[in-house]
Amino acid sequence: MEKKFSRQDIQNFDGKDGRAAYIVYNGKVYDVTDSVFWTNGNHLESHPAGADLTSELENAPHGPEVFDGIVKVGILED
Repeated sequence: MEKKFSRQDIQNFDGKDGRAAYIVYNGKVYDVTDSVFWTNGNHLESHPAGADLTSELENAPHGPEVFDGIVKVGILED
């Protein structure tokens, strides 16, 4: 069974002060804590961890294939 996260839960995983960094894409929750692209909970100083970034991906220079190498830790429960 997959772990379920609320939107409020996700906000606590912002990658700051030693906390893990989680992001949401298409209802799936990913752990980006150890990614070099997510320093201190920020993706290239443009996108914060602890948020649903689904709508922002359409403007990214990459597609959803970027999630293939990221650990999925659960799902977003609305």
